[in-house]
Amino acid sequence: MSGREVFLKYYHLAREENRGFLLEHEAAEVCLSYQLPLPKADLAANQEEAISIAEKLGYPVVMKVVSPQVLHKSDVGGVRVGIQTREQLVEAYDAIVESVKQHSPEAQIRGQVIAKMAGEGVETIVGLKRDEVFGPVVMFGIGGIFVEVYQDVTFRLCPVGEKEVEDMLREVKGYKLLDGFRGKPKADMDALKKVILAVCALGTENPEVGSVDLNPVLVNGEGALALDTRIVLQ
Repeated sequence: MSGREVFLKYYHLAREENRGFLLEHEAAEVCLSYQLPLPKADLAANQEEAISIAEKLGYPVVMKVVSPQVLHKSDVGGVRVGIQTREQLVEAYDAIVESVKQHSPEAQIRGQVIAKMAGEGVETIVGLKRDEVFGPVVMFGIGGIFVEVYQDVTFRLCPVGEKEVEDMLREVKGYKLLDGFRGKPKADMDALKKVILAVCALGTENPEVGSVDLNPVLVNGEGALALDTRIVLQ
C-alpha cells in the first residue's frame, strides 16, 4: 500500500469513530509508510500481550496508553519509560490504566503500545501544520530548553528540497548540538533531513492532515528515531 492509501485507511476509521486524530499505532503505521524511522513497537490489548511483546523486543521498553479519548497521553499519566523487567511492566501497566481512569473516566482504553526504548542522542522536533492560506508548513527545532524557553524553531512552506532542509538545520541556535558539541559525535544530518522531507511529503499528499508532531526525534551519529508520533486531522 502507498502512504496515501495507508493514511486514508485510518482517516476513514477515525471519522467513523468521530475522532479528530489518529491513535498512536495508526499514526505510527502511517509514518512508517512514509519511511519515517520509528522504534520497534506493537500494540498490546492486555497485560499478557504486553509481557509477550516486551520480551520479544527486549528490555528496556516504553509503554503508552491507546484511547480514542486521549490525545495528550502524558497529561493523564498514560506513559511510562525505562521499564526494565517483567515485574516493572506489570506494575506500570496497571498504574497506567488506573491513572487514565482517574484523570479521564470516560476514556475507553484499547490497550497500550509497547516500544523498544531508544538510546542516547540529541532531541529534536519535527512538525507540520496546515495554514489556511499557504498550505502545509514544516517546522524543525532542537528539543528541550531550546524550544520551551527560546522558541528556537524554523519553518518552510512545503514542498521543500534538500538545500532548504540543510538551511533549516543550520538556522536554529542549537545547531552546535548536532555538529559535535564538546567532543560528542556529529549527528546523522542525512537521517534528519530525510525525516523532514518525509513529514513534508506526508502533509503535502494528504490534505486531510491538520498537523503532524514528531516530538522528540532522537538523532545521534547512527541515525534518527521519531519516539512519539501525533497526527491531528483537519
